[in-house]
Amino acid sequence: MSAEKRKNQDRSAETRARASGMSTKPRFEDCCDPRELLDLTGRRGLVIGIANERSLAWPGALHFRQSGADLAITFVGERARPHVAPLADRVDAPIFLPCDVGRAGELEAVFGAIRDTWGRLDFVLHAVGKARAEDLRGRLTDCSAGGFAEAMTVSVHSLIAIARLAEPLMTHGGSLITLSYLGAEKVVEHYNVMGPVKAALESTVRYLAHELGPKGIRVNAISAGPVATRAASGLVGSTELLAASARIAPLRRNIETDDVGLAALLLASDYTAAITGETLHVDAGVHIEGPVGRGQMQGETKPREQEK
Repeated sequence: MSAEKRKNQDRSAETRARASGMSTKPRFEDCCDPRELLDLTGRRGLVIGIANERSLAWPGALHFRQSGADLAITFVGERARPHVAPLADRVDAPIFLPCDVGRAGELEAVFGAIRDTWGRLDFVLHAVGKARAEDLRGRLTDCSAGGFAEAMTVSVHSLIAIARLAEPLMTHGGSLITLSYLGAEKVVEHYNVMGPVKAALESTVRYLAHELGPKGIRVNAISAGPVATRAASGLVGSTELLAASARIAPLRRNIETDDVGLAALLLASDYTAAITGETLHVDAGVHIEGPVGRGQMQGETKPREQEK
């Protein structure tokens, strides 16, 4: 029997079923698009925290744009501009402005430009964190009050400020996304002051989600595994941390920056419309392991080899 004849018979059977009052399941090609993709066409988003092509925020920006979104991109200081400007050009960003969240007025200027250019905002990727070198490399016990306050202001309160400024622009709901790390939940050697800071960030996500939820604004965090970024290079023992994570992770590998970008795309989309106040672990499973990982118990000492 030809495919066309079979198709005609199927349609006749459906017609008879409808006439008799029986329910019938529609054929896939009649109800579904097998090419369904995450589509952000017509959405407007802000990405804060790109320092260079290796930044965790950059793959997020790239995936947002490839999915059809228009983006505003920021940079911190004139030294960063030459590294970020080519990336902003690649995603055709109509808004490209300096934004040091620790400097008065710069964050407000960015949101003013968004209001004047677009009149609304659909999502924000917040990838901002900072600690003084002496506090990051020293014991938490010895952290100064000033250093602790600065780390909290830049890494945590900046998200609160962004939520306050974004709220009136997210007239049809929206998504706020920030980046965290396992050191918020468990002690990670050498993470020091950033552990309590990231813990505060994740708690802030939950409270903002509670407050902004009635307006359809979702707030979530991505707890990313260790990646060789400029920020990670400031941690003592970062090379050893990467090796240990790959050894312990159930997937036997470290994550790539693109893994974080894809997760951010998911959280910006309607596919996560019912998810808020969540910390999504994108760490190859490291967070589920105990102090002695499965690989160590079985005598494995090397990460799983990646397929070529």
